[in-house]
Amino acid sequence: MRNHSKEVRAVSDSAEQERLYSVVFNHEEQYSIWPSGQDIPAGWQAEGTSGPKADCLEHIEQVWTDMRPRSLRESMAG
Repeated sequence: MRNHSKEVRAVSDSAEQERLYSVVFNHEEQYSIWPSGQDIPAGWQAEGTSGPKADCLEHIEQVWTDMRPRSLRESMAG
């Protein structure tokens, strides 16, 4: 007897690894990823980095070093 759910998961994992994403950010300089080729939601814009999910998440980890929204950072600075 074959385990269909494991096969489906394997196909899903494989497809996920091949899917490309774009790094996006909003007016508060909060970052996320969005599937490449899909319209970016209102309030978000492309940052310029795209590629596999793991690469995009690694990039975000490197550039988004202060998780506070921009408005909070500015009010605390000023």
